[in-house]
Amino acid sequence: MPVYDPLEGMSVYAAVVEAGTFTGAARQLRISKGAVSQQIQKLEDRLGVRLLNRTTRRLSLTDEGRAFYDHCRRILDEARDAVDALDSLGTQPRGLLRVNAPMSFGIMHLGPAVADFMAAYPEIEIDLELNDRQMDVVEEGFDVAIRIARLPDSSLIARRLAPCRRVVMASPAYWDRMGRPEHPNDLKAHDALIYDYLSDPDTWTFKGPAGRISVTVSGRMRANNGEVLLEAAKRGLGVDFAPTFFCCGEIRKGELEVVLSDYEDDPISVYAVYPHKRHLSPRVRAFVDFLAARFGENPYWDDLEGSPD
Repeated sequence: MPVYDPLEGMSVYAAVVEAGTFTGAARQLRISKGAVSQQIQKLEDRLGVRLLNRTTRRLSLTDEGRAFYDHCRRILDEARDAVDALDSLGTQPRGLLRVNAPMSFGIMHLGPAVADFMAAYPEIEIDLELNDRQMDVVEEGFDVAIRIARLPDSSLIARRLAPCRRVVMASPAYWDRMGRPEHPNDLKAHDALIYDYLSDPDTWTFKGPAGRISVTVSGRMRANNGEVLLEAAKRGLGVDFAPTFFCCGEIRKGELEVVLSDYEDDPISVYAVYPHKRHLSPRVRAFVDFLAARFGENPYWDDLEGSPD
């Protein structure tokens, strides 16, 4: 009779909880859905409790399942740390790296960087999840997450990768029609395109010669996706206040015109965040170092007068 491997069962169970479905866990683990179901059944039989409530539509954790998952995640993380500590003695980072990042930044800048990173480190696998909702790095099992924010104190380690400068812009036709503002307070008379995922989306804050200025804006359109707002700005529907990493191409082409250049936005930054660990994984260290070198203190997206390409 084969010996039961509890770590294998825990790994499969954690994958099911984090993916939310047997199918998702099977895809992540690269095994069949039947093998996932079999492992969960063995685990429940071994423990003598039901861990998951299964219906045709969804899975939910029992109270026992929730408590067991917390233990599983901790044990699996410690086991992975042990492997990472040994890997650090080698020369080539290897293994699976789970990364979370915002959608637009991930598509426009992180995606190409990941492709180059994987070419440089052929023994590393990447599982990249793009989501504008801020996810719990530890609870969701990510090795590293990209955050664009002012980071509060937390249990995470944060490394600044690049500045993130925002600019006020609209189409030249919009400015010709509505007038170009000379002071942030002039924005009160304009149609603002409001990004709803900010902590205070209706307040735009700047630093000028006289100090900090906060302006309450309003407009006919708000959205939780920056690409929608950028398209609206290009079509002359209002004023956008967005990071240069997002709109540098449109500005270089002349589709959008920046105003209020004498007033800096209240600065935020691009960070890599990851959990506190005694031994930092070589693959995490290599990935974060790669991004810091690629983006840096003078990121390429801040060159608003460069070639449109």
